Amino acid sequence: MSYVDEVLARVKTKNAAEPEFLQAVEEVLESIRPVVEANEELYKKEAILERITEPDRQFKFRVAWVDDNGQAQVNTGYRVQFNNAIGPYKGGLRLHPSVYLGIIKFLGFEQVFKNSLTGLPIGGGKGGSDFDPKGKSDREVMAFCQSFMTELYKYIGADVDVPAGDIGTGAREIGYLYGQYKRITRLYEGVLTGKGLTYGGSLARTEATGYGLLYMVEELLKSHGQDIAGKTCVVSGAGNVAIYAIQKAHQLGAKCVTCSDSTGWIYDPEGIDVDLLKEVKEVKRARLTEYAAARPSAEYHEGRGVWSVKCDIALPCATQNELLIDDAKALVANGCIAVCEGANMPTTLDATQYLQQNGVYFVPGKAANAGGVATSALEMSQNSERLSWTFEEVDAKLNQIMVNIYHNIDDAAKRYGKEGDYVAGANIAGFEKVVDAMLAQGVC
Repeated sequence: MSYVDEVLARVKTKNAAEPEFLQAVEEVLESIRPVVEANEELYKKEAILERITEPDRQFKFRVAWVDDNGQAQVNTGYRVQFNNAIGPYKGGLRLHPSVYLGIIKFLGFEQVFKNSLTGLPIGGGKGGSDFDPKGKSDREVMAFCQSFMTELYKYIGADVDVPAGDIGTGAREIGYLYGQYKRITRLYEGVLTGKGLTYGGSLARTEATGYGLLYMVEELLKSHGQDIAGKTCVVSGAGNVAIYAIQKAHQLGAKCVTCSDSTGWIYDPEGIDVDLLKEVKEVKRARLTEYAAARPSAEYHEGRGVWSVKCDIALPCATQNELLIDDAKALVANGCIAVCEGANMPTTLDATQYLQQNGVYFVPGKAANAGGVATSALEMSQNSERLSWTFEEVDAKLNQIMVNIYHNIDDAAKRYGKEGDYVAGANIAGFEKVVDAMLAQGVC
């Protein structure tokens, strides 16, 4: 049995109740086989694969808070510090009822390679809670965030572990979390990213993941002799990533005709109205039915269906495992030429393979959505220097980082005879940098 197969079997036995984590590990280990086989004796001796699939440490803690009715509530909080070989742990905090340890481990594992691909000195981690901010008052969200940070603060720091936002954790939540960290520690430092502009946040951070996704799409198409202008895009999600992906796509001359939330989806053949979408989702925190009610050209549909719409480019920007094999078949049948992931692992393994086998350019989230964490690292730099860069400066750096990521994953795939396989390229390029640092630092 090969070294990769040995480790895969061990990870599957040890983490049998965590399917998302197993899916992420299998995707990475399968695609880095050629690298491992070329260095099998050394990697096995140093237990590289065992060390890279086992988190440095995992924290699980109770989060008790009181709701507006005076009722005490209890949620579970998590932080997984996965690997800090190339820098402080870095990764968001997800607040969603689906959160459990397996989700956090999958996200933290992916974050190791994503952060490596940015070229910036940041390691991988992730955290969150099964708390749902939807429908909660500002006071209830503050009560939860203060209780959450009262436990989390022990494990984080500007040079140790720097959390950020994720699903359910936006500017409001980051503000409450930062206030409590500062209150407890008396430190004014860059311990969180995604902060407000008045207290250390970076311009362009809000837009970064969505904008970065489109910079990746633009460079991908350009390298294949095509132009993004005039292309039709379908987008899932209606959160931060989706909104700014749609905005940047329109700026680049493409047209996005769909978006979705947890209850349904919109088809707007005239192109999604970004200002209206922001009003519905960022201001009112309402459902997409309100978008349809205010936009005569839009059709609202219950449930799933975004991937049934004819398009040139598909951008899954919602959550994990949202693009299934039947969706992949529909995209191929409708002439889709590229799928770039704005979310973390939104495409199932069989759907990914089907898209690749049918000639669709496929760029995984660890490369395509790395613009968010890259800009978070730029926020860390600004905090360390006590500086604030202009929007244009940050955006230009983001664009260059995404262009560099594309060429790094393209080159890595070519070096191992996998030209056009951007999943393998992303995993190989991310893995090589982390492993070099691990080997240099000894067994630790």
